[in-house]
Amino acid sequence: MGPVRQPLRVGVLLPTREQAILGERGASSLLDFARRAEQLGFDSLWTGDSLTARPRLDPLVVLSAVGAVTRRVLLGTAAMTPALRHPLVAASMVSSLDQVSSGRLVLGVGSGFPVPETDEELAAVGASPAARAGSVDEVTALWRTAWSSTRPGAPTHFTGRHWQEEGLDRLICPAALDGPPLWLAAGADGARALERAARLYDGWLSSRTSAESYAGARRRLEDLCRRAGRRAGAVTPALYLTVTVGPDERGARVELDDYLEHCYGRALEQMSAMRACAWGPSEHCAQRLADYVRAGARHILLRIGSLRPETHLREIADVLVSTARQTDQEST
Repeated sequence: MGPVRQPLRVGVLLPTREQAILGERGASSLLDFARRAEQLGFDSLWTGDSLTARPRLDPLVVLSAVGAVTRRVLLGTAAMTPALRHPLVAASMVSSLDQVSSGRLVLGVGSGFPVPETDEELAAVGASPAARAGSVDEVTALWRTAWSSTRPGAPTHFTGRHWQEEGLDRLICPAALDGPPLWLAAGADGARALERAARLYDGWLSSRTSAESYAGARRRLEDLCRRAGRRAGAVTPALYLTVTVGPDERGARVELDDYLEHCYGRALEQMSAMRACAWGPSEHCAQRLADYVRAGARHILLRIGSLRPETHLREIADVLVSTARQTDQEST
């Protein structure tokens, strides 16, 4: 039997980083953005995570507020860095958010963007940059043990390389006993990341720089899932794509380059070699997005590459999202 065809979903990143860059405070503009995105038909809302490398409001706090003013959309982290929090504190916070959002949470996790600023951030909280990937897998295993610990006969302790914890059944439970879906934000998507996603996670959040590369990695992921004995469709193939729309390609490129310089201190030329990006007229960006849909992406997370992303939200919904859905229907 072939792979299960999951429904296509398209989400958008909340502008928490943009708010911090502009020096704005409070939650009102974020909540307005969330309400409008839901009204425009987006399927999910996401937020990133960083303390000092790329500072912004805490993702779990933001998603709690967003969950209170929305009803339908999924709420996700893209991506949460487990090493920045004690795993028991994080397990309880995630469970609390999952409960108050009525089980709408999807938890994307990763080891952080591979730049010196991330290493400094991790060192500041006593985490070892050298053990980042293994630490993510261990912490998520601890979380899953905690979340399922109230099942009859389930273990209530965890013993790992970095963490040993007892009494996990005393922690608060999430909305579902197995907890929210855990997606691996795979970054460069090397062979090791694909193997981890296939074996340990519920989703694979990639930012492959071409649809052709994405399609090849997705086929490899399906093969690895079969080898791991997992059911077809057990791992959601997802895409993180930064898009900047504008009347012409040159103007959009200038805006995206400025945006990335503010976010990462790095130019578009460097970032586009590591992360999927699209810029130019909305019809052009829509076709690039459609290529990824044809390549097998089933949940697409759009980051609007602008310090004022709300000004582009309707155009992206009307052109990019509608094109993605039409492409999906034509491929059925």
